[in-house]
Amino acid sequence: MAPRFDFGDWWSKEEHQGTPVVVKMENPNWDLLEIDGPNQGGEIGKGRNKNAKQLTWVLLLKAHRAAGCVAYLATGLWTLLAAIQNRLIAPKASGVKLDKPVKGKLYRFIRAFLITALVMLGIDYGAHMLGWHFAAPTGINLWNLPHAVYMAWMVIRLQYIGPALQLAADSCIVLFLVQSADRITQFMGCMYVKLRGIKPIPVDPSFESDDPEQPDKGYPMVLIQIPMCNEREVYEQSISAVCQIDWPKNRMLVQVLDDSDDVETQELIAAEVHKWHLKGVNIIYRHRENRTGYKAGNLRSAMECEYVKDYEFVAIFDADFQPKSDFLKRSMPHFKGQPELCLVQTRWAFVNKDENLLTRLQNINLCFHFEVEQQVNGHFLNFFGFNGTAGVWRISALEDCGGWMDRTTVEDMDIAVRAHLCGWKFIFLNDVRCLCELPESYEAYRKQQHRWHSGPMQLFRLCLPDIIKSKKVTALQKSNLIFLFFLLRKLILPFYSFTLFCVILPLTMFVPEAQLPVWVVCYIPAVMSFMNILPSPKSFPFLIPYLLFENTMSVTKFQAMISGLFQLSSSLEWVVTKKSGRASEADLLAGVQDSKPQDQLQKLNRVTSESALESLRKENKDSPVAVPNPAPSLKKKKKNRLYWNELALACLLLTAAMRSLLTEHGLHFYFLLFQGISFLVVGLDLIGEQVS
Repeated sequence: MAPRFDFGDWWSKEEHQGTPVVVKMENPNWDLLEIDGPNQGGEIGKGRNKNAKQLTWVLLLKAHRAAGCVAYLATGLWTLLAAIQNRLIAPKASGVKLDKPVKGKLYRFIRAFLITALVMLGIDYGAHMLGWHFAAPTGINLWNLPHAVYMAWMVIRLQYIGPALQLAADSCIVLFLVQSADRITQFMGCMYVKLRGIKPIPVDPSFESDDPEQPDKGYPMVLIQIPMCNEREVYEQSISAVCQIDWPKNRMLVQVLDDSDDVETQELIAAEVHKWHLKGVNIIYRHRENRTGYKAGNLRSAMECEYVKDYEFVAIFDADFQPKSDFLKRSMPHFKGQPELCLVQTRWAFVNKDENLLTRLQNINLCFHFEVEQQVNGHFLNFFGFNGTAGVWRISALEDCGGWMDRTTVEDMDIAVRAHLCGWKFIFLNDVRCLCELPESYEAYRKQQHRWHSGPMQLFRLCLPDIIKSKKVTALQKSNLIFLFFLLRKLILPFYSFTLFCVILPLTMFVPEAQLPVWVVCYIPAVMSFMNILPSPKSFPFLIPYLLFENTMSVTKFQAMISGLFQLSSSLEWVVTKKSGRASEADLLAGVQDSKPQDQLQKLNRVTSESALESLRKENKDSPVAVPNPAPSLKKKKKNRLYWNELALACLLLTAAMRSLLTEHGLHFYFLLFQGISFLVVGLDLIGEQVS
């Protein structure tokens, strides 16, 4: 028999144990007054009416707060509905055509899966309402044929579909555990490096020469390259930062490698280069007529210049990167006394990491990448994937491994793998940071991730024979390249993320005979997300959004991986990531300690841009490299899009969440519900930069 709790009898007693509490509502912030011992019961009895009034005020205050919370949620829901209206209804009313659904194989698969799930949901709910329970049919009753068909389907599901689905789920769980073990191992390696205070230290950090007549003779010759293509928003700050690097001017040459097809942008970049040339900087502007080979072709073309043979090292910065003035003085000393060292890679820092939710989530990913993956691989293996920018290469190493190749869309990873196979070593500097910018719109981020996940699969197909045949790396290094670097981190990770959480998990709701344990669905992903956030501790409030967003991005990464593995047409696309030119003074001060003079100079440069352009036109009338006349550029109007793969998956996961209510899967329901909402938000392009 259940215990009886009679609080009325307890309250009516004259003496009772415990400490009563009187609530005083003198201020909006109510206070607590403790009464010692049961001897004050008489006073409590006298002031009972007063206490009841005070309790009423407390309840009213809590009701007010609850009403405020409900109003806040209602406002958020109303904002969401308004955004959905802008995506779906407003364009049709104004005559604007919406993007057509992608007719790819993945979209058709998800759509067919969704239709099947809706049919099965209707059947299961109908069977549940009719009270049908599973029992092996003894025969077919013509008068109750629907029940017999349903029972036959249950037998097929139990004997055939359930075991097959459970086998697929167990296989994905094994891959999931292997990948999680690899991630934990890397994290433990990072903790070891941190606790021991291990970091690369140059033997001799000084380049000063003993010759008083030639004090700069000890500084090596450094070529700095800035490849760009239609980077109108960021070219100025990047060129300005590079030209202010503290290095002898006669020992440094800056190449601005412009692939822009917009005439206005070409003119502005040429004017900026001319302005810094007048200030005494050794800088050259190069423009190609076509983008053959994209970035790799641009860099290869620049390295073919005759004057490059006078330089020993080359530093590469993408158009949105802003190195500190001491960048070369902190990175170049590591080459001294290490002739086998080919690359010094530095860490990225972001000027717009707090711009919106999308940039915050990207910051979590990239902080883990640099703090854990790059640092651990650099320390224990002397190898990691080149990040394509903010690094210094030994030019002889580039020539030794074949130079830049445009056979994939990840030319940086390609040249790093080839250099590793030739026996060269790498160093990662975690304490040297270079400011750059994160994509602020989901469209730009999605295209970037597609290129970053399709390219490695192209490269794996091309370089696998070279890895196997290489004689300059050990069997352990070959195994690391094949099984960890490519297969586990580039192929298996996006494969099981999409298959396990977007295909198998919804299927287990409709086929309860196969199950995914709660620790696979919630606990281990939560632990992995917690580890990912540790390198950026300020991002802890975004733990749950990060977990949901990473699963949402699995569809894009899976599609890119398949595209690169089977050489589909989309794997050959090389789209420049759109920049917005964020360089706020507060952000720069947060990432660079001595950024005030640089900021002031950048402001001055913006004022003198037009005058420099006019000066360049006047002085270069007879120049062999003439500046093109301005021409109107046709800019496509920005708009938010609909992503049909994500929308279809949102409907599928929400359908599976409804089905899970019949089988009482507990946490599975909440995971499917919130994951479906996450897909819906991304599919409606409600994350990142919004276009009104």
